[in-house]
Amino acid sequence: MCKHILNVQASIRAPCCKRWFDCAECHAEHSDHPLRKTTEMVFGCKKCKKVFRKDVSNFEEEDEFCPGCDNHYVVDAKIPQMGIGIEGEDPRIQNRLFKDERTKASQFDFSDLDFSTTVDQ
Repeated sequence: MCKHILNVQASIRAPCCKRWFDCAECHAEHSDHPLRKTTEMVFGCKKCKKVFRKDVSNFEEEDEFCPGCDNHYVVDAKIPQMGIGIEGEDPRIQNRLFKDERTKASQFDFSDLDFSTTVDQ
């Protein structure tokens, strides 16, 4: 399980150490050497568990799918982000649980008073 990318669809086999990783950052954390670059990558589909090779120097749109199960393994990465959120509905929208004291009617009713007359001294 990769902690860097939440929606990993395929693992990669590192060409330098022949070990399987979910992303390049996982390789950097668990290895003492940099990831060797190559034009031929070995992938392992997480859906059907089949292993396949792809030439990344000539990578086309149809190469974004697993040849075994047609799983789309080249997707935008969902990276975990810190944040505070509210699960479920937002209680601020159409809130009927709390009374707004500002909308409460005033204790004093001044509608019957006439403020047009002034008192002379």
